[in-house]
Amino acid sequence: MALGGNGGNKLVLAVEAVQADVGSLPLTERLSGVTRAKNQIEIYAEISAAIMQVYVNDGDVVTKEQPLIQLRDTEFSERLKQARAGYQIAVAQVSQAEARLRKLQSELKRTETLVEKQLASDAELEAVQSDAASAKADVVLFKARLEQAQATIDENKEALARTIIRAPVDGTVGGRNAEIGMFISSNTRLFTLGQLDTVRVGIVLTDHMLNYIETGQRTEIMTANFPFGSVAAKLSRISPFLHPVTHSTDAEIDLPNHDHQIKPGMFVTVDVYYGESEQATLVPLSALYENPATGVTGIYVTDDSLPGEAVEMYKGDEPIALTAPAAFEFVPVDVIARGRTTAGITGVKPGKWIITLGQNLLGGKPGEAKVRKVDWKWVEHLQHLQREDLLEEFMKRQQENADGKPPT
Repeated sequence: MALGGNGGNKLVLAVEAVQADVGSLPLTERLSGVTRAKNQIEIYAEISAAIMQVYVNDGDVVTKEQPLIQLRDTEFSERLKQARAGYQIAVAQVSQAEARLRKLQSELKRTETLVEKQLASDAELEAVQSDAASAKADVVLFKARLEQAQATIDENKEALARTIIRAPVDGTVGGRNAEIGMFISSNTRLFTLGQLDTVRVGIVLTDHMLNYIETGQRTEIMTANFPFGSVAAKLSRISPFLHPVTHSTDAEIDLPNHDHQIKPGMFVTVDVYYGESEQATLVPLSALYENPATGVTGIYVTDDSLPGEAVEMYKGDEPIALTAPAAFEFVPVDVIARGRTTAGITGVKPGKWIITLGQNLLGGKPGEAKVRKVDWKWVEHLQHLQREDLLEEFMKRQQENADGKPPT
């Protein structure tokens, strides 16, 4: 934006500039993640039946074993009744077989005594022995049937118990997909259940990332949905098994969520901090400018000394102080590290004044501009604003400073 003056004064651009610093930047890997509740599970029925009653709604907090749904149990109750009747029949059959066995064993002893006294033949003894062996086999058979009948009772008891769907863990109910009268099967998802006091952020790591990312490293989780902006936590766990096709693995970050502000299913941005860069000149990201003529990334730098104090934070009722025109030159740079608001570069020495706002007005060419010297705090504040709003605000302030006249 050019500033106008009285009497045909030469038009001079106005920019904001900050002094380049020196230091190292934290090395980060920026990843996308999705939040899940602790112990988040989907609830399914184990049998097919119609729903008779639903005891909970979305948002209800439940405890382990608390009933969630009652399914129709008429047929299961009848099957259990029949199984118990079959068990009683099996008990009677075992009793009859044991009584017959005892009778034949007594007859066998008596026949053996008669044979010893030569009052009975060997053929009679063999016949009684055969009947006793058969009776013994019948006892074994009917006892096996009794065990089978007991197993049938247990199976039908379990099936009847499954008509009441219970919470497998403590948690909060959500995603209700159950209404009275619905006929459901084992493929019907009924609820989602999870513990909201703790959430887990899931991220995906490539095999290359495993060379420098490990559990315990600091992470920062960010999303526009967080009322508090961002939250820091340690990387909790990394699965040791890589996918055979993508060669990636899953990692998780545990976050406390006592106020339940973080909702399962949120998409988040995760920065994993794994070290520091080498020492370099530090500049705000807003200072980086791509030359429209060459496509080269660089920074506008001045060798002129700029008198006056740098503005730390701007207040709307404060006048804008600009320096005398200073000469700026576009200098190509190499970016060796990039943080959220700061870049580490080579090609510009620390201490130089660099343009952070307004360099697009120079269009990649050398030129002169009046400078509003600002502090790093102000630059970082501006970088959190949308760039369109930023330029609009800056141009408005320039217009207000142009001797009461609009820009030309």
